[in-house]
Formats: sequence, C-alpha cells, structure tokens
Amino acid sequence: MARAALLAALLWLGACQTPVPRAPAAANGAAPALDLPARYRERHAAGATVYRVDPAASDVRIYVFRGGRAAGLGHNHVLSAPTFDGYVSLDGEAAHTAQFDLRFAFEDLSIDDPALRAATGGSFAGVRSEADIAGTRRNMLGERVLDVARHPDLRVHSLAVEGDWPMLVARIAVDWRGKRREYDVLVHVERDGEALRARGELVLRQTDFGIRPLAVLGGVIAVQDAVGVRFDLRAARWSGP
Repeated sequence: MARAALLAALLWLGACQTPVPRAPAAANGAAPALDLPARYRERHAAGATVYRVDPAASDVRIYVFRGGRAAGLGHNHVLSAPTFDGYVSLDGEAAHTAQFDLRFAFEDLSIDDPALRAATGGSFAGVRSEADIAGTRRNMLGERVLDVARHPDLRVHSLAVEGDWPMLVARIAVDWRGKRREYDVLVHVERDGEALRARGELVLRQTDFGIRPLAVLGGVIAVQDAVGVRFDLRAARWSGP
C-alpha cells in the first residue's frame, strides 16, 4: 500500500504544481492583445532610441526546484525561452528614461534540454527520458499549471528605472494568469548606439499568481514555491519594419 501511494505521488510530481481554485475569468481569461511593434514604432517616431531583442542571441533560463522530505525522488527542471518578443527604448542618455517590454509564449518553452541540464550541473545534471520530458511538458502546459489555452503568455513591462549605467534597478510588472505582480530587478546593461545587452536574475513565486506548489503525502514530495529566472538579453537598434 505504501509503495502504491509513493508511485502515485511520483506520477503527480511530473505536474510540478497544482493551482488553487479560481473564479471564472472574463471572456476566455486571456489578456488582451498587445501590439509591441506598434508601441515602439511610436516611441521611435517621437525621437527615442529603440532596440529590439534578438531571441537567437539571447539566453533566458527558468529553474524549478524539487522539494519535500523525499526531494531526491523528484526532479529539478530547467526551462528556456528560445523565442519571444522584446523591445527597449531610451529617450536620451539618462538611465531613468529607459522603458522595455517582453512577451514570452509558453508554447515555445523548451523543457529539460539535456545540454542545459548538463551546463547547470549538480542536481540538475541528470538526463531525463524523452517520455518523462513529454509528460512534464504536457502537465506544465495544461490547465492545472500554465493553462496555456487561457493564458498563453507571460508579459513583463517596465514601471520605473533607477541607478546609473551600467548598474540599473528596474521596477517591473509581471502579468501572468490574469494577475499582475511587481518586482525589483538588478540589471547590468552594456550599450552603445547600435546594440544593447542586459543581464540579471529574479525570483518569482508561484503562489503570487494563484498556483499552489505540489505537495503530496503530507509534504514528503513537493515542489518549491520559488522559481528562478536568469536572463542575458541582446538587442540591436531598431527603427521598425
């Protein structure tokens, strides 16, 4: 009986987390469409210097952590965002004029790529089977977690920028699952007239967005609330299509 319960718990672990009950969303629950190119064309036309992020030259990694008293039976996960939209604008030379927007589509997420797991090392380094990865992806994208049918993307919008080149503190709004949460992020920015590079890290908490991290068998197997994000964004000067 105990072995059967443990097996059931391990199968649930593939889901990574379960959401708290929610009220029905307006319409289909999705955020309204956002035309980032049009927004930044307007800023360029008003005289701002605009950069467009190049996903192929950038690196965004997301870390999900196993937990509970039997954490060794679970898996840590490394996710990456190979495609996304992103823009930065500067109205002059002062750092506080910087504005930026990013939009990540969850359908494009890469989950537990063997090379990224190996590069992370430690408890992340183990190779997972294709079947296990497919199961994790199915559960992560499903209604209980990311719910991509209703909430297909995550959006980041700058609210304010402090500090001075090259070390900036950005106050950001993260829009996800119909909720908005604000965070402060320390960002190292290198720039010139033609290119910009921004590097930093932040921590999101699943409970901030209505997701209850998985805990089964009284917490023997669980997923930690914190999700780590590390980014290295590279952008080139842009004047619109």
